Amino acid sequence: MDDMALMRRCLALARRGIGGTSPNPLVGALLYKDGRVIAGDYHRKAGEPHAEALVLTKAGAEAEGATLFVSLEPCCHTGKRTPPCTGAIIGAKVRRVVAAMEDPNPAVCGRGIETLNNAGIETEVGILRDEAKRLNEAYIKYITTKTPFVILKAAMTLDGKMADPDGQSKWITCEKSRRYVHRIRGGVDAVLTAIGTVKADNPRLTARGRGLRSPIRVCIDPSLETPLDYEILKTPPRTIIVTKETDTRACGQGVEFIHYDGRLDLKWLMRQLGQRQITSVMIEGGPSLTGHAVEDGIVDKVMFFIAPKIIGGKGVYSPVSSKSFRGIDSPYEVFDMKARILGADIVIEGYLR
Repeated sequence: MDDMALMRRCLALARRGIGGTSPNPLVGALLYKDGRVIAGDYHRKAGEPHAEALVLTKAGAEAEGATLFVSLEPCCHTGKRTPPCTGAIIGAKVRRVVAAMEDPNPAVCGRGIETLNNAGIETEVGILRDEAKRLNEAYIKYITTKTPFVILKAAMTLDGKMADPDGQSKWITCEKSRRYVHRIRGGVDAVLTAIGTVKADNPRLTARGRGLRSPIRVCIDPSLETPLDYEILKTPPRTIIVTKETDTRACGQGVEFIHYDGRLDLKWLMRQLGQRQITSVMIEGGPSLTGHAVEDGIVDKVMFFIAPKIIGGKGVYSPVSSKSFRGIDSPYEVFDMKARILGADIVIEGYLR
């Protein structure tokens, strides 16, 4: 197998950790020697062994003289819950290390590769770098800005409506699309919504599916209008309410509050969530919240689910309703756009400039 094929296997291993490693990155590793893979594994959870340590333990003495493939530069810093991987790699007498990308963590950022080079280990960095960056796009943003990577998800009909004039939106998309949304929820740290959506739908905002971990719910509720018997207040895991109210005793136990005054600055809210080690957020709300998010410049990625249905009518809800608009010559631009078919629906994904 060539280096590129082996790195693809590393990235596939790393993906198995989706939903479990935050605030750590997704990392896969394998050891290759004498024409065969002798060990492969991936990082599962922050505080547990890194992928490199796992494969070195599996391989034992066979690791000597092998090539280590890893989807992210091995760590070299101390002061965390696990020892630096560079020490274990050097101790195992690995001959060569191939990493897909540098670790953007300021505590590493090339120092891991430098440490290995100084120990006489041959290194190479950059094989499938773009794929590795996409895999860890949430980690990269969080570790460099201390704010979460934000995905804006919206569902709409073919004529651009996300609900009928009465606000009814269940179900615009097909079951296959809804299952896919649950998988995306299972891979983010938090889902952001607003009181309008909560009162209209009483959603659980959980990730339902085998092996999926449900995200934290973050609800913007300025006047504390969430009914006490609604799902987001009684369904695990925890919920964060973003509110102007200071008397929160009626909400009971197990709810965290973020308080603000005046107009809510979503960039400020993202910094607050980053301080809580929330590295990724998916926005699932109505047109006002989505418009607010786009206007405040917090959206990194968009996911639009388009169903082959036509509602028609005037004044019907559209997916993004901001107070201002961009002219046709200066819109919010989406790049690296991809489309796929999910059941009867089309899903369009891309990144906002």
